[in-house]
Amino acid sequence: MTEADRKNADSPYFLHLPEGHSSPLFLDSPHSATTYPADFRPAAGLPLPLLRQAEDTFVDQLYGDAPARGIPLLCAGFPRSYLDANRGVEEIDEALLDAPWPGPKQATAKTRLGKGLVWRVLDTGEAIYDRKLSVDEVQARIERCYLPYYAQLQKLAERAVASHGSAWHINCHSMPSEAAQYATEFPGLQHPDFVVGDRDGTTCDTRFTDRVEGVLKDMGYDVWRNHPYKGVEIVRVVGQPQAGRHSLQLEINRKLYMDEVGLAPNAGFDKLKRDLNALLDELLRFVKAAPSRVLG
Repeated sequence: MTEADRKNADSPYFLHLPEGHSSPLFLDSPHSATTYPADFRPAAGLPLPLLRQAEDTFVDQLYGDAPARGIPLLCAGFPRSYLDANRGVEEIDEALLDAPWPGPKQATAKTRLGKGLVWRVLDTGEAIYDRKLSVDEVQARIERCYLPYYAQLQKLAERAVASHGSAWHINCHSMPSEAAQYATEFPGLQHPDFVVGDRDGTTCDTRFTDRVEGVLKDMGYDVWRNHPYKGVEIVRVVGQPQAGRHSLQLEINRKLYMDEVGLAPNAGFDKLKRDLNALLDELLRFVKAAPSRVLG
């Protein structure tokens, strides 16, 4: 994605496909968009740099060499604070709305934090809006952004299974070096370099998770598994190991590659990108050697 794309995008997603055949492995980055839609209308006094703390800034760029390796890369075109693609469509926070939600809704730990499908507060607790949102407004975001993004995820998984007999997916994220008050249920936690999440082994073959974790540890990184991030809605939907669809979430500590306040790449960016390319190359060898459907 070019800088012009990042500033002027008007699409629910950007799909970067290889020029030749696609591998069984594909990636998605649901939170790296930096475009803020005109109908967002956050509180007038909310500084943009503070609002941007919700972004997984530069994650799309860190994985930008994936298509040249035969790996499709899907990136959301809408920012996380506008609509969080990694939440269930029923995770509606009615405290944000001016009327009752007419459809199914589900209270979760995230909705209780004000971080449901549409965020009410930022990680640090600031209110995003100085108004109530209408039901029509939220439904429009779902129709325009959420549903097309998930439809494309499903197409990528189905295409990989049809072509290779299995699909292998990494849901790409970043995390602050320290968990903020409203970010997780573990405020103040000092995060490791990486967190690998497979919802306690339910969304992909554990040998794939082992390989990701092992390669990163061999590179010298500190890696945790399923704490404090197990993977949320995207890996739950994509990951169906019994159908040959394997999905895990990979969180990167932002201190490794960026100034977390100034939102600019730091001196570690290029090294991290090289290491991620090496990880992808190793995973390509793994998935190409894996039997169709499920391992073992």
